[in-house]
Amino acid sequence: MSGETLEAVKEQYQVGKAAFERGQYRQSVEFLQKASALVDRNTRFGGEVQIWLVIAYEAADRRQEAIALCKQLDRHPSYDIRQQSRRLLYILEAPQLNRRPEWLTQIPDLGAIADNESKTRLGNAATSGKSSSRSVSPPEPVDLSQVNTKDNRFIWVALIGVLLILGSLVWWGF
Repeated sequence: MSGETLEAVKEQYQVGKAAFERGQYRQSVEFLQKASALVDRNTRFGGEVQIWLVIAYEAADRRQEAIALCKQLDRHPSYDIRQQSRRLLYILEAPQLNRRPEWLTQIPDLGAIADNESKTRLGNAATSGKSSSRSVSPPEPVDLSQVNTKDNRFIWVALIGVLLILGSLVWWGF
């Protein structure tokens, strides 16, 4: 493999990993597939690219392709790549647990945020103008006749204790 090809593979690989880490799984698959097509798959680096491709396939809901690639990697020359592929295959082929809907949290699709961003800003400006014109009422005064003002013995004990400590410090010259 020439130096230019190796640089192109590394660039596609890094861009694919970065896309994966941003949650852009489909783009990650595209970049990692390009990197996998350019690299010698029997090298350790080629195996690493394919392991990332397996993970990206799974994240992009392409489980069958992930399982097929894992099975291919089971025959990779690198022992570490074979071990990782076996572990991933074990996870991918594990039975799915039944989950009740009330256990899950629905995450809204944030893909349309860019479209709604200007509407949101305009809406916030309109509501903030309304809230600033509203007057804030002062807190209600406390009726002191309702407050319990009976003698609390603890206060006197604590006050005497503090005075004794201060007196002893003055007496001993600290």
